[in-house]
Amino acid sequence: MATKATIYKALLNIADMDRQYYATHSLTLACHPSETEERLMVRLLAFALYASESLQFTRGISTEDEPDLWDKDLTDHITHWIELGVPDESRLRKGCNRADQATLVTYGSRTAPLWWEKNRDKLKRFDNLRVIYLDRDATDALAAMAARNMELQVTIQDGQAWFSSPDSNAAITPEIWKP
Repeated sequence: MATKATIYKALLNIADMDRQYYATHSLTLACHPSETEERLMVRLLAFALYASESLQFTRGISTEDEPDLWDKDLTDHITHWIELGVPDESRLRKGCNRADQATLVTYGSRTAPLWWEKNRDKLKRFDNLRVIYLDRDATDALAAMAARNMELQVTIQDGQAWFSSPDSNAAITPEIWKP
């Protein structure tokens, strides 16, 4: 029998001074059996960094035609395609071709830098692609905040994100690999 996804609920209060975006989002996240809490929290961070009223989580890991998050307009056109991890160049190409903007949030102290060295030149041609990197300390701090029911305050200013919960906090400064 297949293991089912674990459901996490997050009340995310976002104050993004860089984009002048202030909102509270009540989110339900399904953590796939093969997904770690680190990746789950990176998804939550990606949501906070690019939040809008129309940004949504997709079916995720098990779906080839969808990114981890996307933002669509009222005509169902994808305005922002957001991937996590270290995907194939072809997957990023698909996102860049289907959306106005594509973002890759990569993380992992060993795999991400090696992946970047291998793919950097191939990805230069995509003008609508942005690549950001999260170091291990940042993702570990986020993973430590994971709980089945979370209430998080996120403040974003000057490219840095501060996550705080009643029990802990984390400061995350994404490194921009491709603006």
